[in-house]
Amino acid sequence: MLRRTKIVATLGPACDDPAVLENMIVAGVDVVRLNFSHGQAEDHIERARLVRELAHKHKRTVAILGDLQGPKIRIARFKEKSISLAVGDSFTLDANLDTNAGDQNQVGIDYKELPGDCRVGDKLLLDDGRVIFDVVGIEGSRIDCVVTVGGCLSNNKGINRQGGGLSAPALTDKDLRDIKLAAEISVDFLAVSFPRSAEDINTARALINKEGSIAAIVAKIERAETVNDLDILDEIIEASDGIMVARGDLGVEIGDAELIGVQKQIIERTKARRKVVITATQMMESMINSPLPTRAEVFDVANAVLDGTDAVMLSGETAAGQFPVETIEAMCRVILGAERHYGTQTKDRLPREEIVEIDESIAHAVMYAANHLKGVKAIICMTETGATPRLMSRISSNLPIFAFTRRLDTQARVVLCRGVHPVEFEIAELPPEKINQSAVNQLVLKGVVNKGDLVLVSKGDYVNVHGGTNTLKIMRVGDDIL
Repeated sequence: MLRRTKIVATLGPACDDPAVLENMIVAGVDVVRLNFSHGQAEDHIERARLVRELAHKHKRTVAILGDLQGPKIRIARFKEKSISLAVGDSFTLDANLDTNAGDQNQVGIDYKELPGDCRVGDKLLLDDGRVIFDVVGIEGSRIDCVVTVGGCLSNNKGINRQGGGLSAPALTDKDLRDIKLAAEISVDFLAVSFPRSAEDINTARALINKEGSIAAIVAKIERAETVNDLDILDEIIEASDGIMVARGDLGVEIGDAELIGVQKQIIERTKARRKVVITATQMMESMINSPLPTRAEVFDVANAVLDGTDAVMLSGETAAGQFPVETIEAMCRVILGAERHYGTQTKDRLPREEIVEIDESIAHAVMYAANHLKGVKAIICMTETGATPRLMSRISSNLPIFAFTRRLDTQARVVLCRGVHPVEFEIAELPPEKINQSAVNQLVLKGVVNKGDLVLVSKGDYVNVHGGTNTLKIMRVGDDIL
């Protein structure tokens, strides 16, 4: 059984050893994430180079996602590196305090506009909600607080305002530099952190296109205001090529009780708009220090799979954990176990709205046949841009979709789509009457289909043409195929 849900793994010091990274790729990584919040440009360039080298060695397509830091709002640093706060303690956040002057009573902040964004009565959540302050007073650059949830607080921890509403722009000066780096690396996907509107996504796309990149844009949903207003959420989805349910900051802003329902809603709305969706953050966090996941983590990953997510993402587990390879292997097992469940194979109804494009009509026809015609074992989709297999993947099926394409960028683009497996295929070098047979022969060699199996093939009359898919053909392996 081929795994349909894809795995995104964050790179970092834990997998800088080429042998470890190679084992991760062999274990099943589909997309690697370069987190621009950490590391130097040289680190990211070298990691991307090594990923491509190792993926080529093992004849696998592994895409690269560059993740912009965005306006992560953080405290500054303490003289003694960390402090311990108890419930009821008074504490001040001061935008004018020296960067390294934090102590038991106060600390600086890197976002100087925070005092203007806050009001008395607000709750500020630090370090992903591990420490919580109530705002009791604001005077100039100072935000006076009372600790309501105590704990250890160390350098550079993040700050969120419960309910969201901070005015920081989505793209910072650092992000503008990192967009140039992403284009230099030739990332396949660019993730935009904390977008507030479709305009933020359009701006990021224009900036990376200006650098000569055609990277797909992934919007990270992590602000409360983007999920509280469904019109804004839908506009961001429409403007993007994909969505990431970034559960860390989002969970802090909206509260854990709301997060599970919101996750399901985002996945559903993203798939309905024919875009891909990644579910991220703390999916197997215990495996940073343990060779096995907890039962709760197993259920969390499986739940996302059953919701229909295209991919699940690992962060610290592979970037800084002790068991990066074991984490990939565990995630593969859990995904396959969930995908054997009948719920992931539900035959979605076709959309009732009018279909305008011919290639979309063919995609729906293919999936209807896939889910209702007995004996079909695989789908072959000849594609130039990856649009048709992506459309197919929006409809649930337990059949693999093989995207046959000559273009490396298209192979990388479709690898994130649930159930889609890229295959390098130079259609222009074959006489027209040999194309179908050659494609089916590749699946026979891979052991995917056998004599007597039915295979669905979609393609266009003209090769290497965008949007040209206009044909569905049903073929039986072993017959003379034209």
